Amino acid sequence: MNMETRDILEKFKEGEISIDEAEQYFRRAPFDEMGYAKLDMHRQVRSGFPEVIFCSRKADEHLLPIVQRLYEENGEVFGTRASQHQYEILKERFPEIQYDSISHIIKIEKEKKEGEGLIAVCTAGTADISVAEEAAQTAEYFGAKVERIYDVGVAGIHRLFSRLDVIQKANCVIAVAGMEGALASVLGGLVDKPVIAVPTSVGYGASFNGLSALLTMINSCANGIATVNIDNGYGAGYIATQINRMGKV
Repeated sequence: MNMETRDILEKFKEGEISIDEAEQYFRRAPFDEMGYAKLDMHRQVRSGFPEVIFCSRKADEHLLPIVQRLYEENGEVFGTRASQHQYEILKERFPEIQYDSISHIIKIEKEKKEGEGLIAVCTAGTADISVAEEAAQTAEYFGAKVERIYDVGVAGIHRLFSRLDVIQKANCVIAVAGMEGALASVLGGLVDKPVIAVPTSVGYGASFNGLSALLTMINSCANGIATVNIDNGYGAGYIATQINRMGKV
């Protein structure tokens, strides 16, 4: 299991480890060299979050050892954009692994996690839920409490107003929308917390696979909106968790 610098110093102070053992830890390379991958074992020490696996297009013979090593190090593991095939291969070695076919997330998670603070994840439509779930489950894995408010797009804006109370209580709001991407602008004018806009590749031809929503979101006249890349639910969930840690309710 990975130990932070303070843990090592405390153990040395209490006589639980020798000075040679402490020195060995500090001399250890900040990554594990696997030939095809360099696993960043000190990422949690630096940033507060362990490394996450981007599973898409990874070979089976690479993915399995990566999952194994990160699980050994952290006691849990999280991967995005995983396929059903990858899940089935991993489940043979890790029977406890979970797979969500909507968000395409795989994870082995510690039990009895209690989410802190509050992040509101909103979608314009049900077609945006796969990206929203990637954001929501990322935030939950990293320790945040998440409230899901789905299918509240501007085509029926009264649906959004019916859930405005919980949205306004959140430390951060994630707005996931395709088509013209107007949801982020509307939310930006209704809350006093940061809004993370996530354009999705949902829409008809002239939406250009999310480019239309992306341009709407980065050109929004509403204040307090930051935009991540098209379909980047993971990035939104990560940033939202960082914001949530700064202002827990």
